[in-house]
Amino acid sequence: MDFQNTCDEAKTGICLLQDGNQEPFKVRLHLAKDILMIQEQDVICVSGEPFYSGERTVAIRRQTVGGFGLSIKGGSEHNIPVVISKISKEQKAELSGLLFIGDAILQINGINVRKCKHEEVVQVLRNAGEEVTLTVSFLKRSPAFLKLPLNEDCSCVPCDQSSGTSSPLCDSGLHLNYHPNNTDSLSCSSWPTSPGLRWEKRWCDLRLIPLLHSRLSQHITGTDLCRQSAFQVTAVDGVASGIIQCLSAEECIDWLQSISVNISNLTKHNIKKINRNFPVNQQIVFMGWVEEREQDTLKDYVYSPKFLALRGSSLYKFNSPPVTTWDWMRAEKKFTVYEIMCKIFKDSDLLDHRKHCFGVQSETGEDLYFSVELESDLLQWEKAFQTATFLEVERIQCKTYACVIESHLMGLTIDFGMGFICFDAATKAILWKYKFSQLKGSSDDGKSKIKFLFQNPDTKQIEAKELEFSNLFAVLHCIHSFFAAKVACLDPRFVDSQGAASSAVITTSCATAGVCKMKYSS
Repeated sequence: MDFQNTCDEAKTGICLLQDGNQEPFKVRLHLAKDILMIQEQDVICVSGEPFYSGERTVAIRRQTVGGFGLSIKGGSEHNIPVVISKISKEQKAELSGLLFIGDAILQINGINVRKCKHEEVVQVLRNAGEEVTLTVSFLKRSPAFLKLPLNEDCSCVPCDQSSGTSSPLCDSGLHLNYHPNNTDSLSCSSWPTSPGLRWEKRWCDLRLIPLLHSRLSQHITGTDLCRQSAFQVTAVDGVASGIIQCLSAEECIDWLQSISVNISNLTKHNIKKINRNFPVNQQIVFMGWVEEREQDTLKDYVYSPKFLALRGSSLYKFNSPPVTTWDWMRAEKKFTVYEIMCKIFKDSDLLDHRKHCFGVQSETGEDLYFSVELESDLLQWEKAFQTATFLEVERIQCKTYACVIESHLMGLTIDFGMGFICFDAATKAILWKYKFSQLKGSSDDGKSKIKFLFQNPDTKQIEAKELEFSNLFAVLHCIHSFFAAKVACLDPRFVDSQGAASSAVITTSCATAGVCKMKYSS
C-alpha cells in the first residue's frame, strides 16, 4: 500500500462560473492544498475599516477632449443595467478609487436608469450637462457576454457612433453630441459625495470547497454527456461549485488533474490516519468516488455517485464516505475482494460515451459498471484493486469450497503454495492434487459446473476433472485471484511497489506459504 503523496498543486486562474440559471460570469479560482476557492470581484471601501460598498455616488465633469472618458455596455434589453465597460487613460488617475469597470449605473443626476435600455442611458448622459452625478453599484456577476476586462488597465476605444445610434454589446463612448459654449474652460475633476472615502476592486471569496472526499465531474448529472471544457466540484457535504467553464479543453484538463492530485493526496493522508486504528488485516488500500451506471424506474440508464473503499478482505460500496465505525457496517454493498472480478474496459467494450470505465462482477455473477473522470483515476483504481487482492490472498493462503463429483460431496481447496487439492468432505481423504502450473485449461457452463484440464507430470497426459459448485462465480474469481497473486509474487517490481506499509503483511504471509489451514488424510 503505497501512500506516498505526489506534490500538492497550487494554481490560480480566471474561469467562467454558471451558477444555476444565471448567465456565466467571470470568477477567479485559487487551488490550495486542501481547498478550492472560488472568488468574485467586488468593490469595498478601504478608507478606514473595510466594508462592501453597496451604492456609491460619484460626480464627474465632462473633459475638453474625450468627454466623460467612459464607455458603457449593457441595458435592459439584456436584463441588466448599463455598466461601465472602459475608463480612458486621461480619467484613470482622477477616477481611481471612485469608479470601476463593472460598475452598474443606477441613477444619473437623480434619474433612475436601472431598467433603461442602452440607447436611453446614452441619451440621458449626452444631455446631462457638463457635470454629472452618478449613483453606481459594482455588478459582481456581470454576464460573460459583456466581455468586460477584469481591471482598469485598458484603453477606452468606443464604437463608431457617428450615426447617433449605439449598441448594448458595444462600448458606447460618452463624449459625443454635447458642445457647451465654454468647453475650453471645463476642467476634469471627480470626487465622491462623501469626501475622504476610497474604494478598491478586490477578489472576494464566493465559495470555498473543501477538497477532502470531494468529487469532480465533467458530465451532465446522471448522463454520459460530457460538458465541453467545463467541470463541477462537489464537497462531501453536497455543496457544489457550480459549473466552472474554462477557456479551452487543455486548460480544463489541467485544472481537473491539479484538483485530482490534491484530492488524492488528502485521501492518502486520511487513510494513513485511519489505518492506525485498524489491525493489519483490516487496512484500507483505497477510497474514492466513482459513478455507477444503473437502471432507474423507467428502465433508463443513469449514473449516480458512489464511494468505493477497499479495506482488508472487502470491497465496500457506499452512498457517502464512511466516517465512523458504524458507517462501515452500513455499506450499501460489500464484496470479498478475491471472489470478485475487476475488468478495465477498452474503448470497444464501453456501453456509452463515458471514456474511463471498469466493471466488477460479484461472487453471484452480478455485473456492476462504474465510471471515473480521468485516466489517472482508472489506473489508480486498477493498481489498488490488484494490491488489495494480492494482500488478501497472501494473508489467507488457501480457500476451500464445497463441491459435488458424481453425486458425492467433496471439497476443493485452492492453496497458494500447493495448488488444487480435492478431498472427500466426510473423510478428508485426498482424491487428487495438482500444482497451479499443471492447469492447462478450464471451461464452465455459466451455471454450476467447471471442467479442469490438468497435465499429469509423469505421463504428460491431460486429465479432465469436472466439479459442480453452488457458487460458481465465487470459485472462478477466487482461482483467478490466486493465479494473479502467484504471478505478482514473482514480479519484484510489483512487490516493491506495495511499499513499507504492506511489507510486514507480505513477509508474515510468505513465511507461512505452503502451509494450508485444512488438514487432510492420505
